[in-house]
Amino acid sequence: MKAAVFHGPKQPLRIEEVPNPQPGPDDIIVKVAACGVCHTDLHYIDHGVPTAKKPPLILGHECSGTVAQCGPNVKNFKPGDRVLLPAVLTCGVCDFCRLGRENICKTMTMFGNHIDGAYAEFVRAPAKDTFILPQEIPLEEGSIIADAISTPYHAVKNRANVRPGDTLAVVGCGGVGLNLVQMAVAAGASVIAVDLVDAKLDIAKKLGAIAVVNPSKTADAAKDIKKLTGGGADIAVEVVGSPKTIELAFGMVRKGGRVCIVGFCDKDVPLPVSKIMFFEIDVVGSLGCRPVDYPRLIEMVRIGKVKVKEMVSGRFPLDKINDAFDMLRRGEGLRWLICP
Repeated sequence: MKAAVFHGPKQPLRIEEVPNPQPGPDDIIVKVAACGVCHTDLHYIDHGVPTAKKPPLILGHECSGTVAQCGPNVKNFKPGDRVLLPAVLTCGVCDFCRLGRENICKTMTMFGNHIDGAYAEFVRAPAKDTFILPQEIPLEEGSIIADAISTPYHAVKNRANVRPGDTLAVVGCGGVGLNLVQMAVAAGASVIAVDLVDAKLDIAKKLGAIAVVNPSKTADAAKDIKKLTGGGADIAVEVVGSPKTIELAFGMVRKGGRVCIVGFCDKDVPLPVSKIMFFEIDVVGSLGCRPVDYPRLIEMVRIGKVKVKEMVSGRFPLDKINDAFDMLRRGEGLRWLICP
């Protein structure tokens, strides 16, 4: 089969012929319909963030497709079934999994990091972690549920603990950030979107944001948020992953507020501990999504409560994958798909 293979940082992915994956007894082989292009992959390629499995490695963790083959023990899938693969696989037996926190499983396995991912014609996956994708959800665009939609769902529902009537600021309106806007709106929050790109703020308004702030056009974005909300947002969610935006998110919440960090940042960020203590501000992280949440999330997409088709900017064939990453580097579009 054809695959886009990662051989190390600071070099483009190479289109190569590699052996087709073979199913284990409890696995399925998925014919990839689409795989989303994500900043996580860009961290490996551009910034030298190490993958758990040393290269060569097939990247890609946001996958939908159809079942091509089933292992002998697989009873709940058959060839031709439309499926979604979660970005992260879990063991189901460690302390965290048993506590219902499978997304921080002790032995979590991520496509395109620990094992070969879906920038390929076929990918192997455990049947136990796979979800049926209903006919009402477009197969290709449905791939973004695996990360760009599920990550905001977990952040809003389980980590930011959004309740109807909360005021929530989303700092960073890329693909994940805009999906966080629509997820928070669906949860009943009054959302304020924060980004440097007016076009993305316009999309945020279409998705239900009640106000927008462009930090490049104001002297103090945090102060603007406090003015808009009468003292600060109940919750600020940071979806960029830079010290500057994390500090900005922290500066815009009220007393007793909550800061939820979704963006990956490998640098130290100075935050005033005295303020965290004296104002009882919660600072929480959010990673991925629990498998138990996928059925409800898929149902939200099926009934149109959460949009996927409108969140996809376009498609690239596998042999043009490096062009797709160039688009991501330039900040163009929301989510690009690789369709082998």
